[in-house]
Formats: sequence, C-alpha cells, structure tokens
Amino acid sequence: MIRIMDGMPAGVLGLQAIDDVEKEDYRNVVVPAVEAALADHGKVRLVYVLGPEFDEYEEDAVWEDLKLGVRHPSSFERIAIVTDARWAGAMVRIFSIVWPGQARAFPLAELETAKRWAAE
Repeated sequence: MIRIMDGMPAGVLGLQAIDDVEKEDYRNVVVPAVEAALADHGKVRLVYVLGPEFDEYEEDAVWEDLKLGVRHPSSFERIAIVTDARWAGAMVRIFSIVWPGQARAFPLAELETAKRWAAE
C-alpha cells in the first residue's frame, strides 16, 4: 500500500510505502497525486518513504512505476528516497544518472532533512 503523507513542505509530495506495493496503489494513489502536483506546480518534488513496514513491490507495481516515469520523464525535479534499506544508496546513484532531476537517499532518521532538501 502507498499512502500520501501529511506534514510536507509546500510544493512537496510525500508518499509512504507500507507492506506490499501493488499495481492499484499506482492507479489509485500515486498517479493522481503526481498529476495533481504537476497541475499545481509544473514539477514534482517527491519524498518517498520506504519504512520498516515496507515489504516489497509486486511485479505489476514495478511496471506501473516504470510507466509513470516514461509518461513524465522530466517532471520530477527532486526525489528523496527515505529508507534504511542498504540497496537504496546504490539504486539512487544509478537512478540519478538516467533521471533528469535530482535524486538522493536519506536514512529514516533524516526524514526532516529529506523534506527540506526536496523543498529547496
């Protein structure tokens, strides 16, 4: 499940992955939230939290994530991935090479720092 986070700085979309992320999460939560952010601000600044409750992405959800990126390739201005997962740092470094915006990984303890960075 993906839920929209409260308490985000102006112009920053906050999403949190909990348990399993499924295809429906993209259709029902992520895509509408991204489209609303684009309509309001023209770009997306995102804080995406993969906390201890996060389990996995289902295969269809990965596909939906890729499709979202293809539909909006230059719309994401800043993406902060907030997680204690060890793979996140390497994934964000690779991701930031192919993505036109900026991406950065933060540990869970630095969620507030990630929010400020995304809002800059």
